[in-house]
Amino acid sequence: MSSHTRILGIEGTAWAASAAVYDAGTDDVVIESDAYQPESGGIHPREAAEHMHDAIPRVVETALEYARETHDGPRSEPPVDAVAFSRGPGLGPCLRIVGTAARALAQSLSVPLVGVNHMVAHLEIGRHTADFDSPVCLNASGANAHLLAYRNGRYRVLGETMDTGVGNAIDKFTRHVGWSHPGGPKVEAAAEDGEYVDLPYVVKGMDFSFSGIMSAAKQAYDDGTPVEDICFSLQENVFGMLTEVTERALSLTGSDELVLGGGVGQNERLREMLAEMCTQRGADFHAPEPRFLRDNAGMIAVLGAKMYDAGDTLALSESHVDPNYRPDQVPVTWRSDEPDLELGRDDGTVQGAEAIVDLEPEAGGVTKHRASKSYRHPELDERLRRERTTLEARLTSLARREGVPTPVLVDVDPLEARLELEYVGETDLRAALTADRVRDVGRHLARLHRAGFVHGDPTTRNVRVNAERTYLIDFGLGYHTDHVEDYAMDLHVFDQSLVGTASDPEPLRRALRAGYREVGDEAVLERLRDVEGRGRYVDGEA
Repeated sequence: MSSHTRILGIEGTAWAASAAVYDAGTDDVVIESDAYQPESGGIHPREAAEHMHDAIPRVVETALEYARETHDGPRSEPPVDAVAFSRGPGLGPCLRIVGTAARALAQSLSVPLVGVNHMVAHLEIGRHTADFDSPVCLNASGANAHLLAYRNGRYRVLGETMDTGVGNAIDKFTRHVGWSHPGGPKVEAAAEDGEYVDLPYVVKGMDFSFSGIMSAAKQAYDDGTPVEDICFSLQENVFGMLTEVTERALSLTGSDELVLGGGVGQNERLREMLAEMCTQRGADFHAPEPRFLRDNAGMIAVLGAKMYDAGDTLALSESHVDPNYRPDQVPVTWRSDEPDLELGRDDGTVQGAEAIVDLEPEAGGVTKHRASKSYRHPELDERLRRERTTLEARLTSLARREGVPTPVLVDVDPLEARLELEYVGETDLRAALTADRVRDVGRHLARLHRAGFVHGDPTTRNVRVNAERTYLIDFGLGYHTDHVEDYAMDLHVFDQSLVGTASDPEPLRRALRAGYREVGDEAVLERLRDVEGRGRYVDGEA
């Protein structure tokens, strides 16, 4: 990046009207922000837009004045090289105000426009401040929650919320209790005096859902459970879910770097869990300073500088905003360093996302132990380890009866969360991806669904292959169900793992669907299309 690049960034996707000046030569960022604070309840889109209308001109003028004062070039030159702005995702009325301001400023200064994806900026500011190469990123913000990793020129979504963003989910509970926005800090404060109570814990591979736990939390409050106990347990479960799926993403990609983004990342308990998980795995963890975690123009300006230096600018006619702008729609023009996957070995001891696995290929055996996860609350951890071990034993055997190749179960000890299994295959599917093998997986999943249960975590790490057969392993997240939605989600999880690990995923994705169609119900594939088309960034709030 040129040491002379200076960018003025503008952010206003939901609640924070913000402008910043970034100097790539000194790596200095100066941020001016004016946050919208609703009098009651959550963010109201109309009120947020009114706030943007009033505040954006003020923060932009302050930032522009700073840029002029610190500009060391001739007065005839503009004080910045480009104007970067958040194009989305976010609230449409707010984004349009930001877009209009950015266009007007770029025209008046005669400098280019750079359109930045707000969520990719959350990732890139973490990558930039940590100086990481190819991290997995957990974005945990108001309207969003997802896992991203770089693959084939884009940031791929490895996992995400299936209903609402993590911050919005927490806010829905706090509004029920009568607390004002934002609810996250209030939950964090109340949790300090709480004790654990059971609440739902829902992960589906690397996807997750908050609707069930929030409904249960509201009901518990109405039934008289102390609010501090609910807040404590909300944090333990919600952040435990996010940490678990993040560990799955690290395991799938082979990455040993994790960055955190989004306003919810300011929560001390979430950062503590992620740091502890990374320590257990031998991975590096980085959370940017709070001013870069919450919505801010600094991250827009920093990514804007990278994009500007890569020649990634916008014509005025192409500078429309997009409230549903997904991070995996963004061509990553500013980097080309494709990561190498650490595929691991097929002998010795392997640390998976959930268990320590001792492999003995010559003896034909595998011992799998779900070791305690110290980041999780002990009661929750014990329950999950016991339940998942029992389920894995039961469903592994049931799948074999349905004609799906799986390891033979030798022994199970639910109390110790330990399994002994037959050693199968020669390598993970991740290391030997072909259309024929993926088509096998499609057929296998269809047979499971026809029998009334799901695998729960079908990824390229949880399929073993040799020259003759394709095996499904690790049924610990499986469950019995007769819902088409659950079957479609099972396919979606595997589909996303292909996107995250394959060099050319599209032929493999087609093979998955073709294999499923041979054995399964077309209604499941139709529901899969619905799942893929859902706008999870359109939440009515931010």
